[in-house]
Amino acid sequence: MTLWHLLAGTLVTLLGGTLIGLILRGTARTDERRRTVANINDRIAAWWILCALAALALVLGAGAVCTLFAVFSILALRELLVGAGLGGRSQALPMLLYVMTAMQYLLVWAGYQDVFSTAIPIAAFILIPAWNALSEETSHYLERTAEAYWALMIATYSLSYAPALLMLNIDGSPNRNYMLLFYLLIVTQSCDILQYIWGKLAGRHRIAPRISPNKTWEGFLGGVASATALGVALHSATPFGPGMAALICAIVTCAGFLGGLTMSAIKRQRGLKDFGTIIPGHGGVMDRIDSLCFAAPIFYVLVRYFYAD
Repeated sequence: MTLWHLLAGTLVTLLGGTLIGLILRGTARTDERRRTVANINDRIAAWWILCALAALALVLGAGAVCTLFAVFSILALRELLVGAGLGGRSQALPMLLYVMTAMQYLLVWAGYQDVFSTAIPIAAFILIPAWNALSEETSHYLERTAEAYWALMIATYSLSYAPALLMLNIDGSPNRNYMLLFYLLIVTQSCDILQYIWGKLAGRHRIAPRISPNKTWEGFLGGVASATALGVALHSATPFGPGMAALICAIVTCAGFLGGLTMSAIKRQRGLKDFGTIIPGHGGVMDRIDSLCFAAPIFYVLVRYFYAD
């Protein structure tokens, strides 16, 4: 299996989803069903754009991939900072975090694995509290420091482990690293979709109703099982055997679910439905990448220590 096979399969899936969406729109009879179908079609339209951007970046190479993920990180970071009241134009702290984000992806692109894995945790631990102290604003000092540090860690540091897969030395075809990255995206994002579908079809028992009423045990188990099965079916795109593919996919999809639940808790505290409105049907960038932010570091570590030289 090659990267082109994965891209072609994604195209066929999007075409099938678009056709199903058109059929559902023509058969919807109630206002509630029309709203549900409209939301599904908005999501499919957004997926066309997201997949096109990902495919273009993968074809152009590592520099384009790192640039794309850097843009996602900055947009997600801005959403988190604005939600925390730290994103005002008069505040210089966001600019510091954006510069650190750019530096992180430059380190990833340059292949400095040991440096990019430690730079932000250490530098941010020192710079963010010092920056806030220099502002001489003591109101909610610890809260502002913690929220800025958390935002940078989740939106930039964690997400940067996805393009870092391209820098690993893995035996196999020249495109093996690109296939691994696309494989991670397929498994984590399909798990989100499948959890949504299983939850709508069979969801009965809520996992955390006060945090995310739409997340059910049936949706979680069905989504993880289905995405894991998909990962096993596509294992030839990776250096994993079927058994290891099942184990790794189960781990990263569970991590992705925890990412979605964690970000839902933050939205619930802030009284938000979504982190933003930039992606129709999905909300903000962070709403789309929340599962990937938790799954990417785990996937990277497993691949690096078991399959990379």
